Amino acid sequence: MVTSGSDPTWIEGVLARWERPLVAYALRITRDLESARDVVQETFLRLLHQDRADIADRLAPWLFTVCRRLALDEWRKEQRTMKTSTAVLEPPAPAQPERAAEHGAARAGLMAEIDLLPNRQQELLRLRFDVGLSYREMADVTGLSVSNVGYLLHMALRRLRETMGETETPTTPHTNQDAQTDVLQRPSTTPDASNPDAQNEEVNR
Repeated sequence: MVTSGSDPTWIEGVLARWERPLVAYALRITRDLESARDVVQETFLRLLHQDRADIADRLAPWLFTVCRRLALDEWRKEQRTMKTSTAVLEPPAPAQPERAAEHGAARAGLMAEIDLLPNRQQELLRLRFDVGLSYREMADVTGLSVSNVGYLLHMALRRLRETMGETETPTTPHTNQDAQTDVLQRPSTTPDASNPDAQNEEVNR
């Protein structure tokens, strides 16, 4: 078995491509930057011990699946700690006004509408358009069926078209890594955004 860690050049390339999107993705779940970074560090440590041949053709879904599980574990652990100490979970910080100005009113409006979608639909939109995963890969990451992934994406895009207009909704995955991170890092304003366990519930029609 040739482990991924035996090829430093390959690992460096994986880090350069996926570290920032993974941190942003984990941050959506943990709500804490340091915890998100710890999760991603553990994800890459686990990658070092994987047989490269086994994951080379499914690297992205493998990384996001592991990252998602670790982030949910971290969030649950934090919730148990907070309950023990009777601490109160602080709401996520509101989006900075300068971000809307930087990216334009149309993009700011689109991001605001995405933040109003159910948590599961937000996750699928970002995995599809920010990360570029296929339906099958998204199903592997989230544990949903492929048909359910397609249905939820359809519902999300239909809602965005109704509110923003079809020409302003995403149609192809982003290729700019900075844009990927920007979209993933925007905090959700939905009522259940601070509860990642809701991500594991089936979405009712």
